[in-house]
Amino acid sequence: MSGELVINQGAQGWVFNLPDPPPLAQVLAGKTPEAAAQLLARIFNLCGTAQGMAARLSAQRPDGPRALDGLARDVVRDHLLALCITLPRICGLPVQPLPQDWQAMGDLSGALWGGPRPMVLQDWLNGGRGFAPLANAVCTRFPGRLAASRPLPFACATSVGRFEPLENSPAMRHAQDALLRQAEAAHGRGPLWRLLGRICDAEDAALGRLPAPQRRDDGTALVPAARGVYALRLHLKDGRVGGISRSTPTDHMLASGGALRSALDSVRDMMLARIVLALHDPCLPTRLEETAHA
Repeated sequence: MSGELVINQGAQGWVFNLPDPPPLAQVLAGKTPEAAAQLLARIFNLCGTAQGMAARLSAQRPDGPRALDGLARDVVRDHLLALCITLPRICGLPVQPLPQDWQAMGDLSGALWGGPRPMVLQDWLNGGRGFAPLANAVCTRFPGRLAASRPLPFACATSVGRFEPLENSPAMRHAQDALLRQAEAAHGRGPLWRLLGRICDAEDAALGRLPAPQRRDDGTALVPAARGVYALRLHLKDGRVGGISRSTPTDHMLASGGALRSALDSVRDMMLARIVLALHDPCLPTRLEETAHA
């Protein structure tokens, strides 16, 4: 998706004005797979590595191991920027420098959790280490199950290509983690659950534990990225692109009944809505507006 997403708060709740999808079939028509991959990476530069990798994998020209390292580094970077800068700023906390030498990857657990990886969520929240102050700020602003999205099926290899509401997020990848299970039991799939998903995903990506890209029998490539998993298929004829099928985490969260829409259903405060939006993180420019009404 491209253009700008405008979310309006009116008397009847939130109204989503989605931009028109880009004319990718026309833009890519006649291109070689490599040229198409490079162009997709430029068009969708927030997740460019994943887009290019998916296009090449769909065309059965997969990248080598070094590209996977670059993909993991992109995921870690995006999560750390959110955890250290974007989310603290929105929550009224001081921004933090990114962990020293994060680009070397490896074990970031100490920087993320402030010590050994915790087993009991409440103990970690009470201890105030690592990103616990940010997590506590989120808990304070979203008590109970405020801004929890309705439970949706997790995106999987067979469903991710469909344009329907699915849970397609970093938290999805770690839903069985003990900390996320505790957060979901107490608060549903709300802001704390999504924040913990980012932390766990940064930890795993830095250790090279992202899910491996895969190619379905129909030519659809599935590639993990910071926002979830992307599905992309190049339709080739005589070695040139004749069409493209593509679905993204943004498509799933913005579908009718999707995770972002349902999370905002219980939110009326504009500042809280901005935090919810940052945690879901649609991959396109987004503007929140409040419509004046009598």
